[in-house]
Amino acid sequence: MIERINNLTKVIEKLTAKNNEEIEALRIKYLSKKGEITSLFNDFRDVPNEQKKEIGQKLNQLRNLAQEKIKSLKESFGNTSLTEQDLDLSRPCEPIEIGARHPLSLIRNEIVDIFSRLGFALAEGPEIEDDWHVFEALNFPAEHPARDMQDTFFIEKNPDVLLRTHTSSVQTRVMTTQKPPIRVICPGRVYRNEAISYRAHCFFHQIEGLYIDKNVSFADLKQALLYFTKEMFGEKTQIRLRPSYFPFTEPSAEMDISCDLCGGKGCAFCKHTGWVEIMGCGIVDPNVLEMCGIDSKIYSGYAFGFGVERIANLKYRVKDLRMFSENDVRFLQQFKSSH
Repeated sequence: MIERINNLTKVIEKLTAKNNEEIEALRIKYLSKKGEITSLFNDFRDVPNEQKKEIGQKLNQLRNLAQEKIKSLKESFGNTSLTEQDLDLSRPCEPIEIGARHPLSLIRNEIVDIFSRLGFALAEGPEIEDDWHVFEALNFPAEHPARDMQDTFFIEKNPDVLLRTHTSSVQTRVMTTQKPPIRVICPGRVYRNEAISYRAHCFFHQIEGLYIDKNVSFADLKQALLYFTKEMFGEKTQIRLRPSYFPFTEPSAEMDISCDLCGGKGCAFCKHTGWVEIMGCGIVDPNVLEMCGIDSKIYSGYAFGFGVERIANLKYRVKDLRMFSENDVRFLQQFKSSH
């Protein structure tokens, strides 16, 4: 037994390793449950009683030597063993592939970031709303034909409660609870009773903006939208404003941007016009200000709104609107680089 211990001691003293894998192999060979040193301890039971003290001491010394040798070899390779600080108990035992943000979230965050540079604060409101905040306060009187512009989901047991058709309802909530100056951006999901197709869905996402202060003009609106357009689509992008109608703004306009695919020359994407419509906007109607408790003789403001899916289509060239809500992993994986 003593001779076996002495021979093994000489071997362990000369141990070397080229990498961590070899160090682990040495540890298993000598210190594991089936290792050589453990085998000596198992044979210790057969040692005569008068030799147990001497051999027991040598066995302990051999085990300590092996442990110190393995430790010193690990330290020579930078001590890559896990410490208590390195150990992350929250990590899964199986590797999980890192996901990415949804393309609509990427666009939403980018838009909010752009307008935050202009001083717009984030405002949100409930998706289940009442008629006053969605329609009446926005200059949609009862039985007004403009209500037919949006096919609304009403709650059958209470026709005064509905799923909001636009995030303008967040604007009315802000105007009734805050005093001017007001400068907010309102992102959120909205609902309309429309047939689902590649270009329409019964729910989609909007971002609307509102600025109210003294002496706010249409020129202020145009400058803010021009800044947004160039930040979102590139410095060379141009805009044009066409007269339109919305019950809550007067004057109202639709805004187009120059098609970046053809450079304004005309192509199939822009229907050979060189322009692509992206949003509606205008000066807040004085009736809306008065309904929300703001003196229209002192304050004025502008508002704008557009669909997030529309902007995402322009940025990512997604032809089918349904792909944004189907959660097909093959589609979503394409946006990892935009994370």
